[in-house]
Amino acid sequence: MAEKHGLDHLETGMSAIATDPQGKDNVPAGHIPVTQEERALSRALNRKLDIFLLPFLSLLYLFNGLDRGNVGNAETQGFTKDIGAHSDDLNLAVSLFFITFVLFQPPSAAVGRWIGAKYWVPAIMFCWGILTICQAWIKGRSALIATRLLIGLFEAGFYPCCVFYLSTFYTRFDLAVRIGLFYGQYAVAGAFSGCIAYGVFHIKSGSLETWQYLFIIEGAATCLIATVAVFWMPLGPGSAWFLDKQDRAYAAERMRLDHAMYTQHTYGESGLENNRLNRRDVIETAKDWKLWYVLFFNILASVPGQAFSVFLPLVVKGLGYSSINANLMSVPPYICGAVGLYLFALSSDRRKERGYHIFVGLLITLIGLIITVTTKRHGAKYAGLCILLFGSYVSAPLTVAWLSGNTPEPGKRALVLGVNGFGNLSGVIGSQLFRPSYAPDYLIPFYVTLAFIAVALAGYLAYRFTLAAVNKRRQAKLARMTPEEVEDEKLNPQRYGDRKYTFMYGL
Repeated sequence: MAEKHGLDHLETGMSAIATDPQGKDNVPAGHIPVTQEERALSRALNRKLDIFLLPFLSLLYLFNGLDRGNVGNAETQGFTKDIGAHSDDLNLAVSLFFITFVLFQPPSAAVGRWIGAKYWVPAIMFCWGILTICQAWIKGRSALIATRLLIGLFEAGFYPCCVFYLSTFYTRFDLAVRIGLFYGQYAVAGAFSGCIAYGVFHIKSGSLETWQYLFIIEGAATCLIATVAVFWMPLGPGSAWFLDKQDRAYAAERMRLDHAMYTQHTYGESGLENNRLNRRDVIETAKDWKLWYVLFFNILASVPGQAFSVFLPLVVKGLGYSSINANLMSVPPYICGAVGLYLFALSSDRRKERGYHIFVGLLITLIGLIITVTTKRHGAKYAGLCILLFGSYVSAPLTVAWLSGNTPEPGKRALVLGVNGFGNLSGVIGSQLFRPSYAPDYLIPFYVTLAFIAVALAGYLAYRFTLAAVNKRRQAKLARMTPEEVEDEKLNPQRYGDRKYTFMYGL
């Protein structure tokens, strides 16, 4: 076997690395098991991670989605009126939430990389859980805005930290389907939130308003699960409590092999790099053209998913449902979103392709939007919402998997995923689009969103062709180099990670 099975082998150096067995030139080389024994070992390891790690992280994200979107459910019960605010103040508060949420993603992701997601993720979860509980007793516009700003501050680092954390356990073409399952909890959270709200809003006894019980129950549950996370999450693949000694060694070694052609590090017993973040990581992230290229289109493509995480119950209410039933009827579209995301992510990993999968997902979103804005019948509009959400959750997680797989240097990857969090500016756009003044049909917001998706669809296609052109130029350059020059290019630190001529971008 090419892999070594002792922790004492986790040092700097090169080991045998498999390239794509199908001989494709659109994927970077990395750890792809070749022998039957290697494949069985890798599958068994993934199965253990899928049982003990991925579902738990997905549960954390479920509570993240609940605490972010529950103000939309609360508003169906007169939340802003009861606290002495105006309905437009909720749109402003949601917009400002995304300001702190976006601005603090890179620094929060950097802190998570520095001290470890094992400690940082539970800490920020507990803080926003307390703030969610506090929302039950706020009064006035200022308190609403302040609370949402603080929740945005603490939630900022959660997603990039967790995605980077997953990328230290799963190799690049095992990652998208896991990110899909993880990110899918955002859609599931919408469905789950609707179910919880439907039950909680039937509480008629007690001295509190029904929306107050919603904040208290969901915030307390977040604090509880955050406490459990401190003990459940391992620091890295080499210290996972649910793996035996041989599995821990192999888990750490295969991650080293996955990037060994482009990065050189020393490793600790946890399987993580000893030098986790440096100045060059920051500089290279700022200069990374492929990140800034795709970011604009990621923002546009994410508008439907971000907007409907909060405002879908209000949009459904506009179709003629009562305030309580609107929360229940928001569940099926969210389920469609989760199913669509999982199917696309699974196909993306199996085919080792990202760009066309995102393109098709956006095309489905566009079709759903067209149906929603052109039909007059409520049933057809509701079907359009289901189609719309089926495709709208695809682009964001596959973009993350795309950037992650194309950024082999771990420190830079953590920062790239943090900066990619600027894609959540779509939440600011969405919260300003779906204003009460456009109720009940929200036609203008839907038309604007349709235009955004059309531009994003063309942009992602252009991005894929640009990466393919870069690969073609690199292949031509490598063809003119001697074997000694190629080997020197792999080891020479002059070009960093994905900037090396030997690195081919995944498409």
